[in-house]
Order: sequence, then C-alpha cells, then structure tokens
Amino acid sequence: MTIHGHTRVDNYYWLKERENPEVIDYLKAENTYLEAMMKHTEPLQDQLFKEITGRIKQDDMSVPVKHHGYWYYTRFEEGMEYPLYCRKPAKAGDNPAIISNEVAHSSADEQVLLDGYEMSKGYAFFDVGGYSISPDNRLIAYSIDTVSRRQYQIFFKEIASGKMFSEVIQNTSGNMVWANDNKTVFYSVKDESLRSCRIMRHEIGTDPKDDVEVYYEDDATFYAFVSKTKSEKYIVIILESTLTSEIRFIDAGRPKDEFRVFNPRQHDLLYGVGHYGDYFYILTNADGARNYKIMRTPVGATEKANWEEVIAHREDVLIEDYDIFNDFLVIEERCQGLVNLRVMSWDGKTDHYINFGEPAYTVETSANPEFDTHQLRYIYTSMTTPATVYQYDMVEKKAELLKRQEVVGGFNPSDYVTERLMAPAKGGVMVPISLVYRKGLVKNGENPLVLYGYGSYGNSMDAYFSISRLSLLDRGFVWAITHVRGGEEMGRWWYEDGKLLKKKNTFTDFIACGEYLIKEGFTNSRKMFAMGGSAGGLLVGAVANMAPELFRGIVAQVPFVDVVTTMLDDSIPLTTGEYDEWGNPNEKEYYDYILSYSPYDNVEAKDYPAMFVSTGLHDSQVQYWEPAKWVAKLRELKADDNPLYLKTDMDYGHGGASGRFEPFHEVAMEYAFILDILEK
Repeated sequence: MTIHGHTRVDNYYWLKERENPEVIDYLKAENTYLEAMMKHTEPLQDQLFKEITGRIKQDDMSVPVKHHGYWYYTRFEEGMEYPLYCRKPAKAGDNPAIISNEVAHSSADEQVLLDGYEMSKGYAFFDVGGYSISPDNRLIAYSIDTVSRRQYQIFFKEIASGKMFSEVIQNTSGNMVWANDNKTVFYSVKDESLRSCRIMRHEIGTDPKDDVEVYYEDDATFYAFVSKTKSEKYIVIILESTLTSEIRFIDAGRPKDEFRVFNPRQHDLLYGVGHYGDYFYILTNADGARNYKIMRTPVGATEKANWEEVIAHREDVLIEDYDIFNDFLVIEERCQGLVNLRVMSWDGKTDHYINFGEPAYTVETSANPEFDTHQLRYIYTSMTTPATVYQYDMVEKKAELLKRQEVVGGFNPSDYVTERLMAPAKGGVMVPISLVYRKGLVKNGENPLVLYGYGSYGNSMDAYFSISRLSLLDRGFVWAITHVRGGEEMGRWWYEDGKLLKKKNTFTDFIACGEYLIKEGFTNSRKMFAMGGSAGGLLVGAVANMAPELFRGIVAQVPFVDVVTTMLDDSIPLTTGEYDEWGNPNEKEYYDYILSYSPYDNVEAKDYPAMFVSTGLHDSQVQYWEPAKWVAKLRELKADDNPLYLKTDMDYGHGGASGRFEPFHEVAMEYAFILDILEK
C-alpha cells in the first residue's frame, strides 16, 4: 500500500475477507488455541463467573419514572437475561418508593410493554435499542438488533391489545420519535458504511417503502439523528461531526412542515438545544467558550445573533449538560475532574451545589421528564458505592435515597478504600488517577494492579462501582482508572491536548500513571496489567510498543489498532466522521503522525507482555480484522514466549455478549488470564 511516496507491506490484509471460509477457519483456530491453552483455568473461570453473577439480585427492578400519567420501569424475574419493560397507571399521592414496593408484591394494573425474555428466544444476540410511547399512551414504537451490528429494526404495537402492526422498518440507528398527532414517527436510517445520515417520516399503518425523506446529510463527516424536546413541543434533527453541529426543527404538532435551520453550521461551532416556555436554551462553545456556556434565544429568532447569555463560560469549569424545570435550572459541571450538580432558581434566590462527600465519584442527572416539580432525580456512584438513585428536593435541599444497587452476599463499602492521586506527566501536567483497593492493603510494591484507561473522543472515564471488580479486589488487587488526556476530565483543553497531532499525550500519560503507582509503592512491573477497550485498546496497544517492560500483561478489548489502514478506508463505519479526532491520513502530516503510533504498524521483534485480545465478528465500530491482524503480526515478530491469545466472539459485535449474565463469561476469562499470568 503506497501513499505519500511511502509503501507499507501488510501480510495479513487478507483477514479483511469476512466471507472467505479460510478467514473464518483462522478465527476459529485461534479460539481453539485459546481454549486449549486456558483449559486449566476453566474451574477458576467458572468460580469467577459464579462469584460475579452471585452478587446480582435476581428479581430486580429500576426506580419507576412518572410520565404522562404512568409509572415506567424495567424489572427482571429470576434467571432472566433480559428485562420486562413495564408501566402502571399513576395515582394521586404516588411516590417511586411506594410503586417499587407495590410491584415487588403485586403485578396488579401492570402492563408489560415488551417482554425481553420472550423476544430474545432464538437469538444469540438481542438488544432493545430503545422504545417510544405515542403521546396518547396507546402505541409503542421500539427497535431491535439481533445481529450486533447496531442496525436496528423498528416495530409498532398497540399496547392494550398487544396487536402488532404489519410494517417493519429496516436498517435504522434505533432512535425514533412520535409527532403529536399520534400517527407519525420520525427515525434515522444508516448508509452502507453504517453512518446515520437520512431522516425519514413514517405514518403508522403504511408501507415503509412509502416513507418520506425529510432530510439527507451528504457530508460524510456528519451524523444525523432525530429527537424531541423535553417540552414535547418540537421535533429536532441533530446533525453532528466532531467539531461542528447544526440543528433543524419543526413544531411537533405539524409533522408535515419543512424543518427549519436553527442556526447554520459553522466550522468549530458546537451547539445543542432544549426548549422551555418562550425560549430555546443552548449549550454551546460559541465565541471561544471551549468549556461551553448556556445561552437562550426567543423561539421566533433562533439565529446566533439573537442568543443571550444565561451561564457564562469559565476557564476552570466545563459545562457538560443541563436540565430545565419550572422553577430551577440544574447544571452538570466538571471541575478538577469531578462532576458537580449546580441548582439555580430562576428567581435568583438560590444557587447551590449538592454535596457528595467522596474524593472520587461520578454523578449525573437521571430521567426527569416533567417540568412542574421540585424533585430532581440523579444517579450517584463511586468506586466503593454501588449505583444509587436519589430524589433531591431542590427547595428543601434534601436528598432521598430511592434505590441502591443491591450487592448480594454481604458487601460492605467500608471494607474498601478509594483514593484520588495526581501523577506527573510530560509537559508538566498532573494526571488524575482514581484507585480502589481492599482496606488493609500494604503499599510495599508487591500488590497486583490493573491500570485502566480510555482517553479519546472527550469521553471522561469517571470513578464508578463495578460488581465484577470485587473478585479482583478481594484477591488483593488495586484497580486504578487513569484520567488521561483525550478525555474531558479536566476540561475541554484536556481533550484537545490528547487528539490529532497531540494524540501521543494519551499514551505517555498512561505510562506516567503506571510509573507513578510503582514509585508510590502500589505495585511493580511484574504485577501490573494494562486494560482498555476500543479506543482504550488503541491506548494499551500503543503502550505495548512504547513501554512493554512496564507491564506483566495486557488485556485489549475490541482494540482499534490498525489505525492507518482503517483511516484510509472511507467505506468502513466511523472513518470519515473521525478525521477531526485522529486526522485524515490522506494528508501527509497526519499520515506520518498516525503511522508513528499505530499499534499494528509499530510491532517489532522484541519482548512483549502476555496479551489477551478480544474481538467480535460482527463488530461495527472496530472491525474484527484489526485485532486479528495485530495478533498475527505479534506472533510473527515478538521475541518472547509470553502467552498471546485472540478471542473472537462469532455471534457478537462491539459490545460483546448481550443479556444480564452472559457478558460476565468474558470478564471471568479475562480475570482468569490475569490471575494465571501472575502464577507463572
């Protein structure tokens, strides 16, 4: 392959031939080898799987959410991989805790909207992409993926009778919204590269072949989705690329109107909109507000010239989201890597933050579909606190615990310690690390440790609770989440400092975190494991080339490792939409830079750590051949005799197995790999 006067020879390019029986045989042979080499760990895998799933409450349900006169929730019955999607009529004086108790003891008045358990039968993979209820509460539209390629079919059903409508819409992104006439649905369709690019209008009871295209996005770097404002007054088309966005909208009561442009797209201008009363509210980076600010504009004058400031931009605070109520504005802010919830009243009488009291945690507003309430629903978790749903009275400033994820078997948060450290890295930056370990751990440099990272797309990797992680913590492990550049933990600049021609900062930050934890006595290079998935797989893949001596082993989950070849192939999903993330290698400057770190292109004849690499045959985000080629090249060149395994899920895609329990088989295998390597 020659470009820019440079030639690369790819001996494993043939693995891209998905329909070639030799390719399938090759992947199956790798699976057979993995099974043989890890045969002796099967009792441990079984033990780990039973440990993890044994902590999960079998008959569980979500906290009900009230909307349009009904309480909506999901619930599991014992042994079920998939939930029941349900609702109950709301009565005066109801509260979520009482409804949860009623459901636990009686299913009276319950309507089962979707039975995931029954619907999944016969499929190796099953996923409900989403569902939407018609404004009159009679009909449900829902989307299903049974292949794991994130190509969803949309179905329609009458709730009371259970009658299915005959039409099925193919190849959608899985999201859909109802117009207020209770018969019109808008949805988005994907092209051959799986880019969501076309917005369609469907009328219930008609042939989808007759659906009307209301918008087509011809810029291959943009994606198109459809949504509805919280007020349910407007239907919104969201057009997004990495650096630029555009909104188009219509009155939800007039579905055949032509969509109007909210504000024409301008390069480097990102904005999203919500609606309340006479105004649209806008979260935007306009006018150099790289950490974002909140603006508003009258409904009849949406162009940028009419926007007025509500919450100003601050250099040290990133505004991530907001939610609007009749009397309050709630803002999700990130400062020094931690999310805060700020509650402001419209009358200016109160402006306060909710106190969470832990050094490392994550919090986000939950489902809050109603304007006329003083109750804010939010979800809180930390590395020692299971996911917890609170209802916060914004007037009384008091939080009521509605539900905490139950950990079966006597879990006690006080048995574990969480810390937040800052590791010095290149450029003089300090990189946050969130850690958790069992109380009593001695920092003598002899503890096994998993170093986890992601560092791309501005996705912040927050401190969160994991029910499976306990199996390693209880075996003396430290679990460390690195908040490396490429995420947005420290603000928008943190993201910008870890992308494009600064991407290597992500990798050197991760290495610096590992070196710092060794220096601080948490572990040593013989007992430290790197782990990351997707773009996090790119991270650990690059680190494997840059600092292989730092780690005993690496777990690379669906890793994005063949970066140059993929970014030169615009027929592959995600490629064109990600030029602003990685750079376009059709330009020599970006080609040279990406080539300098691409894990596949930089494999050398040297010692590497033990590696466990996973992929899915139907992966739509990172094609299976990337990890397969990487492992093949490592087998050819590496000079060590450390284990190297490739696991290909032949039935699954990017997210692995579906269901409530099935995914933990792979977790158990990864943990068994780590524990086995420590014994060698």
